[in-house]
Amino acid sequence: MTAEALPAELRRAIVQIARTPRLLVACDYDGTLAPITSNPDEARPLPESVGALRSLAGLHETTTAVISGRALRDLATLSRLPSEVHLVGSHGSEFDIGFVHALDAKAKELHRRLEAELEQLVEGVPGVSLEVKPASIAVHVRRAEYAAGRKVLADVHSGPSTWDGVSTTDGKEVVELAVVQTDKGRALDTLRHQMNATAAVFLGDDVTDEKAFARLAGPDLGVKVGEGETLAAYRVPDTVDVATVLAFMLEERRNWLYGEQATPIERISMLASERSVALLTPDAKLTWLCHPGADAPAVFADLLGGTGAGHFSIKPHRNGLPLGQRYLPNTMTVETRWSRLLVTDYLEPDSPQHRTDIVRVISGDTEARVVFAPRPEFGGVPVKLVPEEDGLRVLGTSEPIVLRAPNVAWEIHSDGLHDTATALVRPTPDSPIVLELRCGTTDLAPHDLSEADRRARAGAYWSKWAETLKLPGVQSELVARSALTLRGLCNTDTGGVLAAATTSLPEEIGGVRNWDYRYCWIRDAAMTVRELVALGSLDEADGYLDWLHGVLATLAGPERLHPLYTIAGTQIGAEAVIESLPGYAGSRPVRVGNLANHQVQLDVFGPVVELVVDVARARGELRDKDWQLVRAMAEAVTRRWNEPDHGIWEERHVPRHRVYSRVMGWLTIDRAIRLGEVYGREIPAPWPSLRDEIAADVLEHGWNEEVQAFTTAYDGTDLDAASLFVGLSGLLDPQDPRFQATVTAIEGELRSGSTVYRYRRDDGLPGSEGGFHICAAWLVEAYLLTGRRTEAEELFEQIVDAAGPTGLLPEQYDPIAERSLGNHPQAYSHIGLIRCANLLAQ
Repeated sequence: MTAEALPAELRRAIVQIARTPRLLVACDYDGTLAPITSNPDEARPLPESVGALRSLAGLHETTTAVISGRALRDLATLSRLPSEVHLVGSHGSEFDIGFVHALDAKAKELHRRLEAELEQLVEGVPGVSLEVKPASIAVHVRRAEYAAGRKVLADVHSGPSTWDGVSTTDGKEVVELAVVQTDKGRALDTLRHQMNATAAVFLGDDVTDEKAFARLAGPDLGVKVGEGETLAAYRVPDTVDVATVLAFMLEERRNWLYGEQATPIERISMLASERSVALLTPDAKLTWLCHPGADAPAVFADLLGGTGAGHFSIKPHRNGLPLGQRYLPNTMTVETRWSRLLVTDYLEPDSPQHRTDIVRVISGDTEARVVFAPRPEFGGVPVKLVPEEDGLRVLGTSEPIVLRAPNVAWEIHSDGLHDTATALVRPTPDSPIVLELRCGTTDLAPHDLSEADRRARAGAYWSKWAETLKLPGVQSELVARSALTLRGLCNTDTGGVLAAATTSLPEEIGGVRNWDYRYCWIRDAAMTVRELVALGSLDEADGYLDWLHGVLATLAGPERLHPLYTIAGTQIGAEAVIESLPGYAGSRPVRVGNLANHQVQLDVFGPVVELVVDVARARGELRDKDWQLVRAMAEAVTRRWNEPDHGIWEERHVPRHRVYSRVMGWLTIDRAIRLGEVYGREIPAPWPSLRDEIAADVLEHGWNEEVQAFTTAYDGTDLDAASLFVGLSGLLDPQDPRFQATVTAIEGELRSGSTVYRYRRDDGLPGSEGGFHICAAWLVEAYLLTGRRTEAEELFEQIVDAAGPTGLLPEQYDPIAERSLGNHPQAYSHIGLIRCANLLAQ
């Protein structure tokens, strides 16, 4: 029997509850897992149900249990259920996980009296039997002649059932008398509490199961098996259907938890406008979009939660394997091709600041299927879709959203919480289908410009900028794509720069190292716009420096800079977990916000000053406001350079005296002095001696004789790729044997084939991570500085090979599994690629 045979309402309910963070699946035994038999000792569970329960129990944050009226020992012997499935016997008076109710002397005496009385009542009545359990006694009359059985039941109810301290439970052809207060509802509550379940499923057929159904509420799901009145919301005919329900729940739960169809991260392409980003899978599924900004809640979070978390898909109705995907040259417009279908996607530039507009054009000569499933607030808001003549309205959201789709006939389906719209459309060579997603407006009216004009305008927005770039002779096309990607991470409204377009893409598949990078880090942003300056574009640097001035204006002093802020330049909220999302390929938790906001990171001042140096060189002058910023960064270093900090990698350990942070302190003062000398600015008297003091401190305490390298920090022997900056910054001559030894040590311990790990130490977090593309880029630069050009070229080519089909790079690469990891696209990775290409071209 397939899941399609189940009632549609029940299927939708199963899909919904399968997405709860912590799920409890419990069921009765006789009549539910096992068919009712004339001889109770022959009741065996269906193998399909046993397999589904066992597999469910093996899933993350999923518990299964059988709650039966049978004695626990008999239940275990008869069911032969695997140990993963918890057993509860005697209607909840016996648990296999530490909840057995110990009887006191009074209860034990009552149990003895009860057994003696019941033996007298059933003596000489054929077919009636007693089942003596640790805390109860069941009287079975299923095999007795009908009238005799009714008389026994009546005698039990008028006699022992009335005794003080006796709890009575009636079932089908059985009555059970217990000397403790218990029922299946209490048992279900006990399991729920112990497992901290966020939702529970219960399946049962008996009248005793109604006590469990009565305890279900909210997202819980009750399924009655067979006929009869019930409190359960759903019903199936028999035990075969129970097996189908459990199998379908297993399939949905597994898909939700582990995202078995997760697209390789590097194969995902990014759309961008001057303030928004969106991600697209290789088969034209809009898998990620946040509104009203890149650091806002997601409207489509399929990337982190599967289709149930929201998506906007277009593909051929039949023969749906795509042939390829590409960016139109020098634009952020993406084309996805099938043999007879083309989907073109772009974010509209020059729209109002509160708007996010995506245009999707379907052309070709074959029927296409469109699925529109918005799930605002990461799927936390119920959504209703209302068809109108020119498209769809999304109701129930704090931000208005419409989909303009003239002449498209939609079918609306609901899963009880959210609506999903589907349509079959057929473009012709002369008449493409144009879909316009408009977030931030209720306007469904036609645009003032034709789609062709808007596509040309969107392309020109990027291509005119790209044409101004001075590209190196090494990998110039890939460098141009990296530059466009970095430009797409810049917000021209505010000047803020995203570290990456996403949150919680994992550093280890299935692991917990999942962070939110949709913010503006002081360090990352400075490094991003600096590489654009190196390619000849200064506007992004000007915007970022203005953004930073705005942030500094809110602080008591520059040394109070946080490591990161929102794109608007405000404090970010507390780090939180979205439990309703299972994460990319089952990698949980999904986080929003970032605790690094409260860390001390004393390296951030150096990249800002380096940026000002490059902007002044490109412009031929040092502006007063930029010199003011340099002085603020130097002031911060003067006050705090000798403190321990959390460092560039934001480790959630106690602060350490880190080599990289000290080097960046030295670099801040060194570059500030050089700027003052070149542009005739007054240099504060303490700066030169402070520069010498920091350098001497690094050379004395950062070098470790035992490992023959500059280490991570002054207090250990562990290595860190960031310590390469002892030479990359110029603090130490690259020809110095100590720097060359450090390069060799880091190569030996941290490089693995095509990538370089940040470090190998225990950082206080479970699991592992991949190598960082930015660290590999640093090693390329170190190779070049130490005269090892061949190794530099080889490693650079391996970085290039890790890029996806459309030229994008996430944060990390796993050389063992040969797959990409981390948030995507990552500014750091494209920064490294551009810098290496420029250095290799010199």
